Amino acid sequence: MPSPTRRRNPRAKTGSTSEPARPRSAALQAAAFRRTRRAHFDETAEDYVEAVGDLIATRGEARVVDLARMFGVTHVTVSRTITRLQARGLVTCEPYRSIFLTDDGRRLADRSKKRHEVVVAFLRSLGISRSVAEADAEGIEHHVSTETLAALERFLARPAGSPP
Repeated sequence: MPSPTRRRNPRAKTGSTSEPARPRSAALQAAAFRRTRRAHFDETAEDYVEAVGDLIATRGEARVVDLARMFGVTHVTVSRTITRLQARGLVTCEPYRSIFLTDDGRRLADRSKKRHEVVVAFLRSLGISRSVAEADAEGIEHHVSTETLAALERFLARPAGSPP
């Protein structure tokens, strides 16, 4: 029986023929983290341009304070995000002015809104309450593939009572 104070070597062979896992190189690990950060920012960009579009449609303008309230973040967080969205050519704004979507931003907002609506409609068709469907769609809409989204749309378009 091994001593309780002695740790087992995780690389020691235990009868297995497989090699122990090698740590990833720093460059590979950094690349993986960059991809993850990029994916998270893409999700944020989709949420922000969709919200800007909704605010413009309902209130005639989108302001930092409205976005901060909507997302439950500080105005500083919104301002930093808007600056990054400007750099990507999705929004325009000037200090102390409303935020506007560029043509690219409008296309992304429309695409994001449609994805959201399809996912919500699908979840609702399963009998999920509106509030839960809306909350769940916020995560799903960013990760659902184009193929799956098309399948959801076909499912929703089929006549009632027909097999899936």
